[in-house]
Amino acid sequence: MVSTSRQEESHAHCSQRLAELQEQETTQRQLEQERGRDLGRRSTEKLETLLEKHRELLEQQQELEAMMNVLFKGVFVHRYRDVVPDIRAICMEELGMWIRTCPESFLTDSYLKYIGWTLHDKHWEVRLCCVRALQGLYGDPQSAPRLELFTDRFRPRLVAMVQDKEPQVAVEVVKLLTLMAQNVEEFLSEEDCQGVYPAVFVASRALGSAAGTFLFHRLLDPQKHGNGVRDNQTFFRLLLTFFLESHIHEHAAYLVDSLWDCAGERLRDWDTATGLLLETGLQDRQEKALVEVLTCSALQCARGQPPVGRATSRKVSSRERKEQEEEKSRLSRSFIPVLPQLLEKFSADAHPVASLLTVLRHLELGLLCSARMERVLCQVLCQVREVFGKHSEQGVLDAASRALYALCDPELPLHARGDVTRGLLGDSLADRCHLQVTELLQAVAPDEEDIYGLAVTLRRISALFNSHNLTAWQLFDPCSQLLQHALDTGEVPAQVTAPALSCLFFHVLWELSRLHPPDVAQDKLRALHSQAPSHIPRPRPTFPALFPIPSPVPSVPSPVFQDQLHALRSRALSLCQLCQSCLSEPELELREQAFVVLCDLLVVLGPRLPHSGRESLFPLVLPLDESLQAQLGSFLMDRVFVSPAEGQPGHDGNGHPNPMGMFLSPRESQSELEAVESQLQALHRRRELLSGFSKLVLLQVLPPRAASDIFKHYVKFYEDFGDILKETLRRLRDMDLLEWARILLLSLKQDMDLLQGAQTLLLSLKQLQTELLLQEGPSLRGSQEFQGIRDLARRFSLFFGPHRAQTRPVLLALHREGIQFAFQEPPQPQFEEGSPLNLPFLEVLSEFSPRLQPPDRALILSFLEQTLREWGGVSGGLPAWPPLLTYRHSLSPPSGGETPPKPPRTKRPRLEAPPEPPSSSPWLSRPPLTSTALRPPPKNQGRPPSPPSLQSLTLMEEGGDEEEEEEGSNGDPPDQPGDPPKDLFDYALNSQFDAI
Repeated sequence: MVSTSRQEESHAHCSQRLAELQEQETTQRQLEQERGRDLGRRSTEKLETLLEKHRELLEQQQELEAMMNVLFKGVFVHRYRDVVPDIRAICMEELGMWIRTCPESFLTDSYLKYIGWTLHDKHWEVRLCCVRALQGLYGDPQSAPRLELFTDRFRPRLVAMVQDKEPQVAVEVVKLLTLMAQNVEEFLSEEDCQGVYPAVFVASRALGSAAGTFLFHRLLDPQKHGNGVRDNQTFFRLLLTFFLESHIHEHAAYLVDSLWDCAGERLRDWDTATGLLLETGLQDRQEKALVEVLTCSALQCARGQPPVGRATSRKVSSRERKEQEEEKSRLSRSFIPVLPQLLEKFSADAHPVASLLTVLRHLELGLLCSARMERVLCQVLCQVREVFGKHSEQGVLDAASRALYALCDPELPLHARGDVTRGLLGDSLADRCHLQVTELLQAVAPDEEDIYGLAVTLRRISALFNSHNLTAWQLFDPCSQLLQHALDTGEVPAQVTAPALSCLFFHVLWELSRLHPPDVAQDKLRALHSQAPSHIPRPRPTFPALFPIPSPVPSVPSPVFQDQLHALRSRALSLCQLCQSCLSEPELELREQAFVVLCDLLVVLGPRLPHSGRESLFPLVLPLDESLQAQLGSFLMDRVFVSPAEGQPGHDGNGHPNPMGMFLSPRESQSELEAVESQLQALHRRRELLSGFSKLVLLQVLPPRAASDIFKHYVKFYEDFGDILKETLRRLRDMDLLEWARILLLSLKQDMDLLQGAQTLLLSLKQLQTELLLQEGPSLRGSQEFQGIRDLARRFSLFFGPHRAQTRPVLLALHREGIQFAFQEPPQPQFEEGSPLNLPFLEVLSEFSPRLQPPDRALILSFLEQTLREWGGVSGGLPAWPPLLTYRHSLSPPSGGETPPKPPRTKRPRLEAPPEPPSSSPWLSRPPLTSTALRPPPKNQGRPPSPPSLQSLTLMEEGGDEEEEEEGSNGDPPDQPGDPPKDLFDYALNSQFDAI
């Protein structure tokens, strides 16, 4: 309240000061005008009036400045360091306004120093107010030169704030430095600017755009460094110089996006850019860099959105969409005529030609089919064939295959020319493949040249098979024979077998797309393949081309269809068996490719295939036995959940890639950079493998309990795979909440006898507990690994969310399973202290206790005591085992739980009632308590009720609910005196399930 009144007073003083300044300027101008007149025309009275008014204004100005000084010394000096951040922010905001309003009085170092000191404030709102106050000062060309001393003192801090942890502050700081570069350029040295340039490559688009504006005004503006506004050649040359000599980053997508707002018109000058590429004035490295910049600019223009990682959630208006379409049309008209020349010039360079072919797919290819562009289309198709003949890199081949697919689009009038080119490529590659495979199978000892030639051929076929149907060339049999020969002899390396495996997989997919069963509609087939994940890179428009609209077929399956189905099933089974055999091979590349192909194949030909009108495809469903499931899980554990070796180049002390290697000197960091890059590629590959296994679980190809093997690594590998594991947990929870809880709990148990028939949260916890018990013995509670299990349980408990009514039955079931596991008969003899072997699991289970409602804690406590009595071996009171005491304490109510709860107070007026007779029981004088649990009518009115029990709780057993309901309907035996009612908790639990 005080700060608000002071702020209003400050605004009033500033408004009054502004009015006085304007009036003073007007009076001074009138006074000078009157003095400049001749003596005969000069009015003495008017001159005296103006002098008196001017004197009064000066006196008022002095009084106002005195009041503002009193306010500054009495309030600001004490409040700019206030403990409340909002007050400090208001002080900086008002001080900036005072300086802009009264520069004669306040634009001095004695006032500016407070803004400079507060730039170090720990709250970002205060720092933001300081930066915005300085923007108003540096943005004024008259006041900016007077800030020289302040700039010299606080310039290092301003440059360092470009890396502020709050992006909004960093953006405003870069805008402030841009104002400094525009108005007082001499204040910033080249070393200061070097701290701003790297911001054009950050992930934040706002910060990147601000840094791009700074870069353009500092280095790339042709008005300063060229021959004028329209000198775009100079702009591109300066941009290439910065891109190549800065050694900041090697990818141009973020650089182009950062310059898009301030220099977008120059980047979209396609004629100038392509003209520079076709000239001979650039060096080789400059040409490659310009191709990359041109590609990124063209892709952003054609797509109409920023690159990956900088996408915004802002909706595009219809006007912006229309402008984007016009820009794309202009790009196509400028780029298509020179595209054959560019492809011919860079046909031998892998990266430039792949970039140009990528741009080709995003152009308006309808222009190629006009009468004037037919020759250009033939030249482009010829260049695509040459790319397949010259290159063997996977990226270039994929780009050429996708470009050819775009040119074979049936909607194009001249797509037949693309079909001819595809046929010629298929003929040459298929003939070469058949010949080379035959020679390799017949050779006693194949030499390296034959193996390399076959590897290149199979790589090209795999890339072409990725986007085009090559089943007519009958490549399945030679590839399968080659792969079987490699498995039998071990003489064929992975560079041959891995692309052969991809060819087999594509062959099966294309044959599946050609099936026209009578009860399968085409939209169903499209829906089927839209669900199929693909870890082998495939273009998005591939699958729609796989499903041409068929002609009408009879309602009864024809013999031809049955033969096709039988042949496809035999090939799918053969491919599955080959992949399963490859999982045991020593070569890592082949094993990874087999795992990827097998995951995709099991999803496409999985349990969901014969549903939604696809019943006739049921014979294609692949069987999934336990041995295959075990192989998949074993490969995942051996390849994905492995820690990088400590002490290797490119790693820090914790075994993670060292990002600071990128900031070392070139001589010291070359090996570090290579090691970091290889480690990041390996991590990306491991994430792909884990994603494939997770999809098998989420699409119900594997049972949910199979996920317990990956959930037990949640904490240890959270930095690498935390997002994948978290998403898998969330989706499993949405599918089956109770089954999900059992999987998590068993994951924790596995680190102490792997229970048969246990099911995913429950399963993961059990596995961790079992493994740790076998390693550490009964003294595992003090180990660091056991604390890790407790931390994992705590993280798992967060997934239950705030909706306690929905998760109540699941939590009760989870505690019951955990208690039974802790007191189960151990597989080894009892220890001297007589405690159960799995008793420490109660401490793990205590991490889920805060999620329980207070009435449910009493149910769990009674079940714990009953289980302890049934376990036996305990005489007298409860044993003083630390895990048991910890668990009981976690179940105790916050108030202590020893006194009965008091009834809630009500604000309603008490009704008149006759006085009750006194009683010795303190409970009879209290009003009856209201419970939210549904209770059946008491069977024995004469005996007191027993505490509730969890005896009858079941965990999602098949037919469990139905069997219990049938027993109740047939008539339960009457409860024995002293036994808890068996149907109490089941009644409440079933009611909760009905509500869910």
